[in-house]
This record gives sequence, C-alpha cells and structure tokens, in this order.
Amino acid sequence: MKNHSLTFSLLLALSLSFSCKQAAQTESSNPTEPSEQIQGLATNGPETITRNMLQDQAGDIWFAAFDGVFRYDGTTFTQMTSEVSSNRFFSLLEDSKGNKWFGSVGGGVFRYDGKSFENFNQNNGLIGNEIVSIFEDSSGSIWFGANGGLSRYDGKAFQNFKLTPDALYEDSSVKPRINPGTEVAPNRVVLEVNAIMEDKQGTLWFATRGFTYRYDGSSFTPMLHDGKHFTNARHLIQDKSGTIWLGGQEGLWRFDGEDFTKLSNAFTGFIYEDRAGNIWISSETTDKTWALSRFDQKSLSQENPIAKIIQGKEGMIFGILEANDGEIWYGTLEGFRRFDPKAIPVL
Repeated sequence: MKNHSLTFSLLLALSLSFSCKQAAQTESSNPTEPSEQIQGLATNGPETITRNMLQDQAGDIWFAAFDGVFRYDGTTFTQMTSEVSSNRFFSLLEDSKGNKWFGSVGGGVFRYDGKSFENFNQNNGLIGNEIVSIFEDSSGSIWFGANGGLSRYDGKAFQNFKLTPDALYEDSSVKPRINPGTEVAPNRVVLEVNAIMEDKQGTLWFATRGFTYRYDGSSFTPMLHDGKHFTNARHLIQDKSGTIWLGGQEGLWRFDGEDFTKLSNAFTGFIYEDRAGNIWISSETTDKTWALSRFDQKSLSQENPIAKIIQGKEGMIFGILEANDGEIWYGTLEGFRRFDPKAIPVL
C-alpha cells in the first residue's frame, strides 16, 4: 500500500475576508506552494475517498471510506468490512451502548457490536440503501440520513420520512422490500440528508440537498435566511456557546437563535469544533481547490471573525477529527491527512 507523506501548506496571507450579515464577501487568496513537510503514517489504511472518521471510547480511530471501514489502534490499521461488504462507506457512529454503525452506498447500514456485524437495509424497512449520515438523539434513537429521506430506529422498528426537493414528511407507506438490490443506479436522483444535529433545546436539524429543516417531534419547519431557503446544505453543528453553524453551497453561516449571519460565500463541506472551541471548516477556494481553515476561539465573539487557512491545495476535504492527543485528522480524495496543530505557525 502506498505511504501517506503528508504535506501541509503554510500560507503567507489570510484565508478569508469576512463580511457582516448581508454584506459583500471577499474570498480567500490562492494558497501558496507547501513550505514545510510534516511526516505522516506509512499505512495500509484507507487510500480512496475518506468521508468521515471518529475516535471511539477505547481511543481507536475509525474511518468510513470508499475502500471500506478501517480501524486504527494507534499502531496498525485493520480493514473491518472486507468480509462483510464490498460497498463504499460514507458515514459512521458510535452509539451510547458502544455499538458502531457504518452507512454504506448501496448496502444499507451495518451495526458492529465488537464481535459481529448485522446489516439493516430496505429488506428490514430502512428507507433506502444509500446512508449518508447517522446520528443518535438524546432519547437513544438512531437516525439515518439517506438518499431519499430519513429513517428513525428505536431499536425495534424504522419510522420513515420522505424527502422531496421542497418537503420532508413522515411516509408510512415505506415497507420492507424483498431483495431490493444493493447496486446504486448510475443515473439515480441525488436528494440526500447530508447531516443531522440536535440542539440544546432538543430540536433536531436536518441539512439536505433540498432545504434545511428543524423538527420538533411533530413537524418539519424549513429554515430561512432573508426570506430564502437554505438549499444543498452539507453540514451543521452547534458549538459550546450555543451558536449554530451551517455550511454548504450557499457558503458558511452562523445562527444566534434569532438571525443568520453569512460569513463566507465559499462552498463549505464540513464544520468541526475542537476541545478548545476553535471552529474548523473545509471549503472551496477561488482556484477550485479545497482548504482546511480555522476560526480561533478568541475571535468568535467578534462581529467579523477571521478564519486562517491551515492547509490548501487539496482536491476535496471531508470529515475532520481532533484526536485525543490533539492531532487533527481529515479525509481527502486519497485517504486522510493528520498533523499536530501546535506545529503550524499562526499567520
């Protein structure tokens, strides 16, 4: 397997010039060529698109990638799904009971209890076999964001919700299907639930390729900014202060509970808060490459916080993780990257 020698760009300019709400946006300058190398891992881990990662309660790091699900124990990588599924994997979750859930493209979702795998798909009543996002809510129910809608699993059965370009609603007509097939049609309609979050008030949020919704347990309410819908949102989180961050095709936004403020026009793919309260984002740059940027926590109280590019010139950047040792990991088109943020000068 190929070595991952990780090259990180140290930029000579700030990444983004941010505006206040409803103001014009000046995009970041193009990243320069790398000026420093940080040695990565020689691995037999994921080498293709790596969509998401997590660190479990035992400290192992798990990867959902197009060449399978991998576990890293701090020394070696193990391909966990080679004998279970040949599907690509998008999403993963460790639930409150310690089970691991892995969402695939075409094969539904797999649950791993530490000893064996169990597969759930349309045969069992799952709304679809392409699982993009997985989330456990405060009641212990597991939500699966799929191409075509949502499934909520209470440990016994699935409750399904259908997604259309302009609506999300419960669909009790979805029934278990016999031999639905595991292949993804090449001309399929992509209408995915990209991310799921529960805020401090217990309201669930769903970012989709259609609109973005809040769910109070009975109805879905589309979120609006300046009277317009958020469309094709890719990720959302709530930070420690209670602020909602939402990113996607329409850029990067913050929500203080009353108003949305736009921080960047750049297409934003993933948002992550580290233990120090810094906000990390992956976004497209003006030269159509992708960059990993960071808002320092001390700047977040400002009206116009500044994000700085930490790494640029990537093809794309997917999931972001701060490991227990403080290192930052992120997924790319060719596996993953990792680095110690303390080794990166603040520019």
